[in-house]
Amino acid sequence: MSGFVQGEDRRQPALLPSCLDDYVGEENPARVIDVFVHELDLVALGFEMTPAATGRPAYHPAMLLKLYIYGYLNRVQSSRRLEREAQRNVELMWLTGKLAPDHKTIANFRRDNGPAIQATCAQFVVLCRSIGLFTQAVAAVDGSKFKAVNSRDRNFTATKLKKRMEQVADNIANYLQDLDAADRHEGALAEARVGRLKDKIDLLRDQMQALNVLEAQVAATPGGQISLTDPDARAMATSGRLTGIVGYNVQTAVEAEHHLIVAHDVVMTGSDRQQLAAMSQKAKVAMGAETLDVLADRGYFSGEEILACETIGITPIVPRPHTSGARAEGRFGKQDFVYVAEQDVYRCPAGQLLHHHMTTVEKGLTLHRYWDRPSCQACHLKPQCTPSVERRVTRWEHEAVIEAMQRRLDLAPYSMRTRRKLVEHPFGTIKAWTGSAHFLMKRLKNVRTEISLHVLAYNLKRVMAILGTKPLMAAIQA
Repeated sequence: MSGFVQGEDRRQPALLPSCLDDYVGEENPARVIDVFVHELDLVALGFEMTPAATGRPAYHPAMLLKLYIYGYLNRVQSSRRLEREAQRNVELMWLTGKLAPDHKTIANFRRDNGPAIQATCAQFVVLCRSIGLFTQAVAAVDGSKFKAVNSRDRNFTATKLKKRMEQVADNIANYLQDLDAADRHEGALAEARVGRLKDKIDLLRDQMQALNVLEAQVAATPGGQISLTDPDARAMATSGRLTGIVGYNVQTAVEAEHHLIVAHDVVMTGSDRQQLAAMSQKAKVAMGAETLDVLADRGYFSGEEILACETIGITPIVPRPHTSGARAEGRFGKQDFVYVAEQDVYRCPAGQLLHHHMTTVEKGLTLHRYWDRPSCQACHLKPQCTPSVERRVTRWEHEAVIEAMQRRLDLAPYSMRTRRKLVEHPFGTIKAWTGSAHFLMKRLKNVRTEISLHVLAYNLKRVMAILGTKPLMAAIQA
């Protein structure tokens, strides 16, 4: 072993034992966690600060909060793993004062202090704003599906139940045929086979009864589906072809300068279409901006949401999805028709004017219809335009808001590339931290607590990388 760096002898006695503080470096992230939690007003955030008058004294919420922030910062989210780490991890011993709560105490703290933990995450965003990290009034909004503690086999919709019941009925019919064939034979083997088949048939009939009960429950559920393990989880489609998960839709808003998550939420709907205005408003408040430019993908496109953003000082940039099949069939799309505001008409690709003929209300939206039948019937481009008698163009009463947004998108052709750079990385990082099982807790309120801890850990690590640990601690204490 000569020529190598030698360690100390395990049995070498020391005149003075080493101080625990010597094992934690001056720039160790544990020191940032300690300073951050120490400066928090735990009562204002909602933590329970009054221990019970009887029984064993409780652990201080500050110690348990430090334990969780450290755990999520180091990819240790399980309460049982945190229990083990508190007993052997020197950094955690320093952070908790060598206290080692049991896993039940650790888990109960996260479950019982969800709103306070979420407020702690928001408080760190306030700290980032006070430091001056949000100088650009630009943010990107996106959503991603996270798996819940609920397998796909324990999630049921009306369609899935119908298929499952058909499968069970077919299996029962097949076993009954096998049973009839077995009854024609004699002997011990035949009797044993008959017994096994009867047991299988009874089991399948019990399954059919359970499925009938589930069918009634699904019919009575507003969303049309139920999850047996986590009642709040929902089946959601993912980007993969013919794939999906049972989980939650996590929404985030990421600012453009340092890629910090300034706002987040968890919803039970797989679609992002109704989330733009709410998430943009949360980002605007968190960043303390009077106006805010928000980037989002075409999954967020909704005329009502874009109009709502405009009314609260938010400028959205969202691509418009192509929902019409005219272009796919080789015909002119609506984008080929130009609106002339001065005359309130549309000019078609042949140069003819389509005049306003009627106004209707559909799904709460006021829509104007434009057409010109004589011009369409005599037009040489009609086969490329419409198979109907005339081409009709529909215009929403607030279509000018959509057109203005499209002009902004045309002037910033790389905005969607910028959006991907901002929001995809945080989601990828957090999912890498969580591993294959994204959430450990059940129910929406607990999942929101979990994602808040992940967001806090992500932001904390980002700011330490941007400023350094010592400047960050100085800013926290300022």
